[in-house]
Amino acid sequence: MTRLEATFARLRERGERALVTYFMAGDPSLADTRRLVIEAARRGADVVELGVPFSDPLADGPVIQRAAMRALAAGTTMPRVLETVATLRAEVSVPLVLLSYYNPVLAFGLEAFARTAADAGVDGVIVADLPPEEADPLAAQAGAAGLDLIHLVAPTSTPPRVRLIARRSRGFIYVVALTGVTGERRELPADLATQIRRLRLVTTKPVCIGFGISTPAQVAAIGRLADGAIVGSAIVRLVEERAGSPTLVEDVGTFIAELKAPLGPGLGDPPQTPVRAGLRAPARTPPVGAGLGAPAKTPPARDGLGAHAKTPPAGAGLGAPARKTTWAAGAARL
Repeated sequence: MTRLEATFARLRERGERALVTYFMAGDPSLADTRRLVIEAARRGADVVELGVPFSDPLADGPVIQRAAMRALAAGTTMPRVLETVATLRAEVSVPLVLLSYYNPVLAFGLEAFARTAADAGVDGVIVADLPPEEADPLAAQAGAAGLDLIHLVAPTSTPPRVRLIARRSRGFIYVVALTGVTGERRELPADLATQIRRLRLVTTKPVCIGFGISTPAQVAAIGRLADGAIVGSAIVRLVEERAGSPTLVEDVGTFIAELKAPLGPGLGDPPQTPVRAGLRAPARTPPVGAGLGAPAKTPPARDGLGAHAKTPPAGAGLGAPARKTTWAAGAARL
């Protein structure tokens, strides 16, 4: 059992949901990232995602884009992020997950990346612009090294694609709550419960929801639907606002504790749909609240497949450009 699997199993036994927190590695510095991750784990984060800065972060909104540019300007690279993880692994026990784009991974080399990441103590990898059809080479190396390769499922994912992603994802399934880029939203999508219910029909793997989640009230609503809530932009924005302040770590820790509070013990088992012998029982939709609104019918999904775009030359010292799928095409393909 991997560290991610053990974490979700333990939370489920306690009737608890996971808080997954995201930090951009190297913003404002890798030393600060280390301090922030330690504080996050101390204040209630169950899983920590570390973003690997990239010069063309197509899935991200302005808050995380700015953080990536600051981290790159400060000299953050994939090797330095992995060195930071190796240091952190001796200081925290929570799962550590890298969120990267494919170009930095390809530039590092798939086998070398998987081995080095696993040796450093990375537990899982999310590659935002890597569709499952093109993930086999990385999946093979990640599996051999003991890394969980986590895939994303989007609101536009077709039923066959949902099944494919559910089958291939390891550790947990990352549900993209909305169409568009990362960033804080005032309300969660009204049809989110329907999206989760559709996914529960085909898997019993842990399901975590990200994109647009930024407040304790929204986290509480997610806790009634899924196994975990992923909060990124709201934390990165707070880091941006408090950078250079002596209270940076304390302020971020306080916010993380507020986010974790509604996910604590006593929530019971997360909604599940047993999948046995090919029979799929109808899933129940949990109570909807805190801005979710009444569940809406999911419109017909569009596959949106097309030729993959070529990546322009990668900047900020990332080496020779590698082919990757743009987020616009990749989101439709998820």
